[in-house]
Amino acid sequence: MLIFWDQRLVFLATPKAGSTAIEVALESLASASLLRPDALKHTDIATYRRFVGPWLSAQTGADFTTVALMREPVDWLRSWYRFKLRDDHDDPRHAMDGISFSGFATRYAAGQHPEIGSQSAFLTDGDHRVDCIFRYEDIASFVDFLETRLDCAIELPRINVPPSVDVHLPEPAEAQLRHAMARDLDVYASLHSRS
Repeated sequence: MLIFWDQRLVFLATPKAGSTAIEVALESLASASLLRPDALKHTDIATYRRFVGPWLSAQTGADFTTVALMREPVDWLRSWYRFKLRDDHDDPRHAMDGISFSGFATRYAAGQHPEIGSQSAFLTDGDHRVDCIFRYEDIASFVDFLETRLDCAIELPRINVPPSVDVHLPEPAEAQLRHAMARDLDVYASLHSRS
């Protein structure tokens, strides 16, 4: 999470949606950056509304605009899969050893990866949601928004790139996954390109 005090702006770092590149590019411009531990770095909108937002409003007498990125849901899960494969090299148990993306997606759809959560749970809180949600796939619009709000040119680095692996998903497994991700897909469909 990055807080831009003067601009009354807060970037909420959706997991697996380019947050590390955003933080590297903008941390020096932020008034406060919460990068560790992951629970602080990835503060969701519900936690922000309960704790951080009221504190910021009490300190400044103003509401802050929240902004975040959302990745196409199936592609987001592909990113999680690649991340977990890479992390598996450091795990002596090799929990991901021999697991295809199809198997991973099937397990996620069945609720067997609760630690991953969902983007809709991160970005929404009942009837409330992040003020400005941009599609990760249209990151240029997000950068334009930030350049206008922060009054500076921004260049995002290409970092934290996961390994290239087979992430093919047979049609039945994709249908099952899309059913399980219905809320995420609805939120994503509600986002309009700002180009």
